Amino acid sequence: MTDLVVAKFGGTSVADFDAMNRSADVVLTDPTTRLVVLSASAGITNLLVALAEGLEATERFARLDAIRQIQFDILDRLQNPNVIREEIERLLENITTLAEAASLATSNALTDELVSHGELMSTLLFVEILRERGVQAQWFDVRKVMRTNDRFGRAEPDIAALSELCTLQLAPRLEEDMVITQGFIGSEAKGRTTTLGRGGSDYTAALLAEALNAKRVDIWTDVPGIYTTDPRIVPDARRIDEIAFEEAAEMATFGAKVLHPATLLPAVRSEIPVFVGSSKDPKAGGTMVCNKTENPPLFRALALRRNQTLVTLHSLNMLHSRGFLAEVFGILARHNISVDLITTSEVSIALTLDTTGSTSTGDTLLTQALLTELSSLCRVEVEEGLALVALIGNHLSRACGVGKEVFGVLEPFNIRMICYGASSYNLCFLVPGSESEKVVQKLHHNLFE
Repeated sequence: MTDLVVAKFGGTSVADFDAMNRSADVVLTDPTTRLVVLSASAGITNLLVALAEGLEATERFARLDAIRQIQFDILDRLQNPNVIREEIERLLENITTLAEAASLATSNALTDELVSHGELMSTLLFVEILRERGVQAQWFDVRKVMRTNDRFGRAEPDIAALSELCTLQLAPRLEEDMVITQGFIGSEAKGRTTTLGRGGSDYTAALLAEALNAKRVDIWTDVPGIYTTDPRIVPDARRIDEIAFEEAAEMATFGAKVLHPATLLPAVRSEIPVFVGSSKDPKAGGTMVCNKTENPPLFRALALRRNQTLVTLHSLNMLHSRGFLAEVFGILARHNISVDLITTSEVSIALTLDTTGSTSTGDTLLTQALLTELSSLCRVEVEEGLALVALIGNHLSRACGVGKEVFGVLEPFNIRMICYGASSYNLCFLVPGSESEKVVQKLHHNLFE
């Protein structure tokens, strides 16, 4: 299906009745947009995650009311709301039952089951909005094709199974009608619901595009493209009209919220360009992410990732010994921890934890069992409230004067850790969270304005 465009709309693009209608306008402008992938309406996922953590009755009812209100505000503005009222009620009852179960005992599997309801509801409502406009739109449960492993909370898709199931179940439907489906969710071998981690709707869109051999993926969000940094931090940030996959992947990995880091993997593999635009203002243009760009600049963008946890491990046994790092990484692997940045000295290792795409934060990954096991090997120091600033560029490790241009500006700030040289696309450093925005503003002014 080489002329197929897969369009994905984020939470703000389906936040309410008006936002859904703007997104419907975007879909109907391009006749090649046949497959639409939706996130949950803005705010719903956070409410569902809170319920999955197990709440007291009063707090639970308040969250359930908030979810009902968001969805019914959309439902009640439909011309014929009764067509899907029963189905939405059934999903809300499911949420209530699962939230009660979570208040007794929580689990990752239960969280995934509960959180998936956001996307199920937004897609049902969106299909009805399209049908009221006379569009032949089909609702499709993505769990029929999105096979994953059973790592609940951050499941990994089975690419071969996805491709086969898409050919059998999804491609024939796309020949007939437009299909609306869910981002972020899948199912494992026993049929239990899984999720691909926070922001996984982008990933879903790219995986489906790859499986269906689409010509492009359109990511519709609340900003018209990818900027040199977050415009909320630096109002003078400039839009990047065209960016290479590697640069965009680095930006996403290091905190740029526009794209989900894993999104680009299927697109890179299959050389499918990814367009990023705003559903609020589709005429404003956007950013095209493609394999290569002409004359890429030395400095491309700045990304900021907040709430970083730095773990420093001290041990005199490291001195001239072999295997210490292997032992540390063995412990981390047993606790399913992935390391993000790392620096070493003769007697200590400093590392940050990779929480990209997960519903966890660094401090929640540091369980008592993990800290106890590490403490038997070395002295453990944990620092929280840090932020990671990443300068994204091209051939940074081969250019002269990069250090002076970057760190000369940062003289007034305390830099806690620096990582440079492993990749020619980034230079990363940790700073106190309270100073992170000032750091980004100062660097952006010096390097981009």
